[in-house]
Amino acid sequence: MGSISENLKVVENNIMAACKKSGRSRDLVTLIAVSKTKPVAAIEEAMAEGITVFGENKVQELQMKTASIKTPLHWHMIGHLQNNKVKYLPGMVELIHSVDNKKLADEIEKQAAKHDMVMDILCEVNMACEDTKFGLRPEETIPFLKEISGLSHVNVRGLMTIAPYTDNPESNRIYFKGLRELLEEANSMNIFDHKLDVLSMGMTGDYEVAIEEGATFVRVGTGIFGERDYSKKN
Repeated sequence: MGSISENLKVVENNIMAACKKSGRSRDLVTLIAVSKTKPVAAIEEAMAEGITVFGENKVQELQMKTASIKTPLHWHMIGHLQNNKVKYLPGMVELIHSVDNKKLADEIEKQAAKHDMVMDILCEVNMACEDTKFGLRPEETIPFLKEISGLSHVNVRGLMTIAPYTDNPESNRIYFKGLRELLEEANSMNIFDHKLDVLSMGMTGDYEVAIEEGATFVRVGTGIFGERDYSKKN
């Protein structure tokens, strides 16, 4: 791995190549720099390269980093979210990627209402039905979207998935294609009074395939910041 600056150039070139290959405009894909476990200094290095969208997995880490960095950034909560941590997110993050149950959606509704705001969310789908991962099963997704469609302080923007870890990105194409088809199905049913337009899918190992299948957000951590050291507490 090179420096953060060098890594970002590689990632950007890969994104552009995947967009070109699939006939998509580069403007349709947003890179989320996944900064979990990484120090503020690493985030500032990425900021110096023009990165403004960052993803974090833990609320406590988000609080620390947003308190340290005064520059306005686009923060996304991409990790599994516990109900008792929701109250910290309104006004701190722009988008919650990991909503997969009614109780959590109701808590987001409650906390957003307290702030007189509408919270943007994605519904997390466990496309590969892995026991080790959170998320709705594909067949549960449309019923869940209908179930939460009446929440007035929650704005569902689209769907998110974490595909299996693999050395062969092509093996995840089926899951990315499946998520896109789920989004299209939801839109065809007019569950909401707006079109769902966000597909958050693809990480360091497979984001190019995800872009070819329609990803609008790709979540890249290791590919930008290098391997994580989970033994350190930031």
